[in-house]
Amino acid sequence: MNDGIVVVTGAAGFVGRALCAHLAALSRAHRGIVRVADHALPGTEQVAIGDLATASDAELAATVAGATAVVHLAGRAHVMRERRADAAARYHAANVVATERLARAARQAGVMRFVLASTIKVHGETTSSGRPFRADDPLAPQDAYGRSKAAAEAALAAACADTPMAPIVLRLPLVYGPRVKGNFLALVDAVARRARLPFAGIANRRDLLYVGNLAHAIVRLLDDPEPPSGPWLVADGEAMSTPELVRHVAAALSIEPHLVKVPVPLLSLGGWLTRRRSMVDRLVSSLEVDAAPLRRRIGVPPFTIEQGLADTAAWWRGRHAI
Repeated sequence: MNDGIVVVTGAAGFVGRALCAHLAALSRAHRGIVRVADHALPGTEQVAIGDLATASDAELAATVAGATAVVHLAGRAHVMRERRADAAARYHAANVVATERLARAARQAGVMRFVLASTIKVHGETTSSGRPFRADDPLAPQDAYGRSKAAAEAALAAACADTPMAPIVLRLPLVYGPRVKGNFLALVDAVARRARLPFAGIANRRDLLYVGNLAHAIVRLLDDPEPPSGPWLVADGEAMSTPELVRHVAAALSIEPHLVKVPVPLLSLGGWLTRRRSMVDRLVSSLEVDAAPLRRRIGVPPFTIEQGLADTAAWWRGRHAI
């Protein structure tokens, strides 16, 4: 399916920029949907729409006109320390309503494949006993964000029912790479300034996903001869503990890590006292995903974790003029 236009929503975002750059490098016709025009997307046709949830039907129709595939990356990401009263409605509008309306417009336009970026959080927050989440596991989201993504998946499935449009859902773990934000950027910053990090005693296992591997997976699924409908779990393929990740980040930055051992119960207590319990839980708990079915379908990811972190470190140095 490499002869039609690929529509990418959230084109100016972290993942969207990487995917558009990948499509441009492949000389693939693509259209980036942005809130406002962005001059940092060379080679990308852009359409500015303020809000997919409230855009007119005509605007949405123009967005997907002539497209053979839609990659829906736009949405409201997980926000820390957000008021529960506000969160549910905001997540529903951005992640469910927008997905449903865009999928209907795509169906009417004759789009053949619709890729939805979802989250591994639809299965829960943690794994245990060395058993990773699998795509056919029951859905058990624990927060408003996870529930909104599960609802978005259901909305896409309903829009595609009894139509030729194939719903492709990618449930993502933490995605990293150039322009990463949030907790991963905070960790890189802490390692770079040689902070003493109390993580040496953590023995968890967490899967990560380099944004370059994600872009590669999306294109491979778009080009698969058989419609790869359904949910897929995506990961680099090498789960690691928090201290192992710190060491890998330090190696990418060419510095020595400063890890100290603090008992996990004390870390958890500190998180509770400082109202950072959810952040600490992510540092000490495990979250593994079984991405083997996707690897069997499209092949192994082209980049190793070391390569992904080296790319991230190079961006970080450029950002800080180092």
